[in-house]
Amino acid sequence: MKIAVFGTGMVGTTIGTKLVELGHEVMLGAREASNEKAAAWAKTTRAAHGTFADAASSAELVFNCTSGAGSMAALMAAGTASLRGKIVVDVANPLDFSKGMPPSLLTSSTESLGEQLQLAFPDAKIVKTLNTVNASVMVDPSRVPGDHDMFVCGNDAGAKAEVTALLRSFGWTSILDLGPISAARGTEMYLILWLRLWGALGTGDFNVKVVRAPNA
Repeated sequence: MKIAVFGTGMVGTTIGTKLVELGHEVMLGAREASNEKAAAWAKTTRAAHGTFADAASSAELVFNCTSGAGSMAALMAAGTASLRGKIVVDVANPLDFSKGMPPSLLTSSTESLGEQLQLAFPDAKIVKTLNTVNASVMVDPSRVPGDHDMFVCGNDAGAKAEVTALLRSFGWTSILDLGPISAARGTEMYLILWLRLWGALGTGDFNVKVVRAPNA
């Protein structure tokens, strides 16, 4: 599959590398075609790099791995036409670091970044997932022992099914569909707790498991 990955940080390059390993044709997108981090990654992985628009134009599926504060601008740069009808896997979190650590959210409890992107790009199929774990666990859930959960949400059932299949190729076995894209409010707000857990545990290699009562 031809996949565009927006973002040259740890999340984007980690997911991009995994996709290349799985045999996908990947282009890493950045604001500028001359982005040095993107060029270095592409040389190492023997993949491609370019602008957000370059990456989106020929892609069948898009991963948004930009910072939450820059996600809307990245998708706008890619262009409405290039995203029309395509699945956009939104991995970003709307974290606000302007007042230092710990960060707050750029969104309120009545909206989410995932919803904002879906509203701005109504012809794209936004699916929120992977934003509740660190980059290493995203592509290798076995780093956390035992059974643990990944969440997906989005308005298009077919898009969620396709993304779920992709998650399974990453190694995820327990995937919970939380419903429409509005459920991204919960998974994005969870990051405030996730950051506290990271500090308390001293590692980002952890995740949660939803345990049901036997008779539920």
